[in-house]
Amino acid sequence: MQAHLRWSVVLISAAAIAAYARFVRPWQLHWGATPEEVSRALPGDDLVLRPTFNATRAITVGVPPEQIWPWLVQAGLTRAGWYSYDLLDNLGRPSARRIIPELQKLAVGDIVPMSPDGKHGMPVQAIEAPRSMVWGTPGDTTWTWQLDPISDGSTRLISRVRSRYRWLSPSIAFSLLLEFGDFWMMRKMLLNVRSRAESA
Repeated sequence: MQAHLRWSVVLISAAAIAAYARFVRPWQLHWGATPEEVSRALPGDDLVLRPTFNATRAITVGVPPEQIWPWLVQAGLTRAGWYSYDLLDNLGRPSARRIIPELQKLAVGDIVPMSPDGKHGMPVQAIEAPRSMVWGTPGDTTWTWQLDPISDGSTRLISRVRSRYRWLSPSIAFSLLLEFGDFWMMRKMLLNVRSRAESA
């Protein structure tokens, strides 16, 4: 009976993993993005070659890039927040609902903070205002923002995260968090950036 139970668990687990890899993972990695947006090259792609995790998500925002850019520039823990689930990613503090002038100066080499002390996070690798911005660490993880204007005055806001998983502890914890948690946080962030930019 014990052996039968073990085999049942193994088979169910294998089926769940196969279903995730076949259906759920492709959907969450490309949420909102068109096939062209997924396949196109973006700034920063060359910084992480052959990524294990390669997620391109996108959303249409009903304002031009210039009105979205300030919300992205001021993002970060101890800054304007992440516009996502503040209880989880902003120490419970509400993300900003206004443009903060003193947080609008961001340059290559600056850190987009992800730690409570504001000292650790993703270095800015490239900025081309108001069209693209790349954060991250070459060879490890990058996060690219691309803002493509549309003729009707709206913008395609594209987010791409590329990462190479490290399978050894404790790095595997970050990899698992990225694999299963990134989509929910990113989707919420994109929706909230759109809401803020359009409301402003």
